[in-house]
Amino acid sequence: MQASSPMNKIAQITLVFWIMKISATTLGETAGDLLAQTLGVGYAVSTLIFFSIFLITLGAQLSSKRYIPALYWTVILSTSVAGTTMSDFMDRTLALGYAKGSMILITILLSIFAYWYFSERSLNINYIRSRKAEVLYWIAILFSNTLGTALGDFLSDTSGLGYIGGAILIGSLLAFIVICIYYTKISRVFLFWIAFVLTRPFGATFGDLLTKPHEKGGLDLGTTGSSLVLASILIAFMIYTTFTQNNVSSEQAL
Repeated sequence: MQASSPMNKIAQITLVFWIMKISATTLGETAGDLLAQTLGVGYAVSTLIFFSIFLITLGAQLSSKRYIPALYWTVILSTSVAGTTMSDFMDRTLALGYAKGSMILITILLSIFAYWYFSERSLNINYIRSRKAEVLYWIAILFSNTLGTALGDFLSDTSGLGYIGGAILIGSLLAFIVICIYYTKISRVFLFWIAFVLTRPFGATFGDLLTKPHEKGGLDLGTTGSSLVLASILIAFMIYTTFTQNNVSSEQAL
């Protein structure tokens, strides 16, 4: 992973980025369910807890003067967990349902992108140079993860595809985006944001596949076991990216 400029505190888009993104979003699904369902805290309280954590980590990220891999991915993880409980609160506690909840979130996300584009004239996450763009970037990530949870639940529960079918569908769409990157001239920024949104329902359906019982089409690993495994993977890659970042910084200083 390449070093970011001092003013651009966003991770570079590499294969490692997408591995960590999927791990973080899947962990967000299992960790959110662990607190809200397994521990019985409930969606409303869980949402307040995780949204508060998101605000704290975001404040630390905005205050940072450089790209710090562990901090960046901690914020990504906090948006994923908060997005999970926010979506479940809307769809289940408020009884909006997955379809209506998804449509509301799509509208919100498109509005964020529209405001970002017309105010900054770009949605390019490789060139974020202003505080406004950075804040909009993280708000877009939060709502894309919330939307992804609703879409993932809709695909796995309401559509009839099941957990495996939903994961296969989203995985196929992501593979198609990879093909478009290499063989078409479609905007890379546009493809990035489509892929970013889609990795959340992929993580959501993959998380359900890991945690749900066998009779419901899952692997029955449970929320606790799945969360520990995914956290270990994410931490390992955090250490790797930090080590790589430090090596690059040392080479540039020579």
